[in-house]
Amino acid sequence: MSTGTPGSSTSSTPGTTMTMTPAPPRALNASRTTATAARVLRQLGHDPRTIAMMILIPCVMLFLLRYVFDGSPRTFDSIGASLLGIFPLITMFLVTSIATLRERTSGTLERLLAMPLGKGDLIAGYALAFGALAIIQSALATGLAVWFLDLDVTGSPWLLLLVALLDALLGTALGLFVSAFASSEFQAVQFMPAVIFPQLLLCGLFTPRDNMHPVLEAISDVLPMSYAVDGMNEVLTHTDVTANFLRDVLIVAGCALLVLGLGAATLRRRTP
Repeated sequence: MSTGTPGSSTSSTPGTTMTMTPAPPRALNASRTTATAARVLRQLGHDPRTIAMMILIPCVMLFLLRYVFDGSPRTFDSIGASLLGIFPLITMFLVTSIATLRERTSGTLERLLAMPLGKGDLIAGYALAFGALAIIQSALATGLAVWFLDLDVTGSPWLLLLVALLDALLGTALGLFVSAFASSEFQAVQFMPAVIFPQLLLCGLFTPRDNMHPVLEAISDVLPMSYAVDGMNEVLTHTDVTANFLRDVLIVAGCALLVLGLGAATLRRRTP
């Protein structure tokens, strides 16, 4: 006769007893999530080059862009706000996808998931850690563009910051999601042309989306970067919060949450 606690099983044979380890909890837990976020931030603290890449590269790109269009400041005004959201998205996508893949290939992820740590806790912890860095990144890029590079914005710079932050979080979510399908850091980088470049071409940065071929316009309507650019343009041209701005912000935030959920569902313990 054998007994066991809920969630575990015990098998008895003559002279041997084997107890199965309880499955990791699936429900999100605040303490486990914050502990994961703290661990990720400590690891990043030992990698100053990664921190510099996440925080400084969008600022450097905006600075270069401003002086590329030095003789045409209106051109910078027209595309600078859009790129203020696109640059953080791309940066966070690259860094997050590579960092998560490194955890899995090194065996760290397998060891963590053998503990009472669910996939949702892990993904939420990563999102929280990189989200904290995204706040710093977005604040620096927005401050640089508005107060030092003279980006002419009709609406509130705080609304620009909000959209830039949501874009950075979306990039984090996409990076966490695609890392599950890569087996090396090189493959993780290869996802960028497949995931980011089509959105970059169809988001309305180069031409208004309603001027595109109807098929491409329909595709752009389901891509989250399109609404990130639309949200920035709403702040660029309107003094008040508009209904379109609220729609754009909610869509970008909803896509980030959806992709985080998919990332938790597809997360693997290790790379074969």
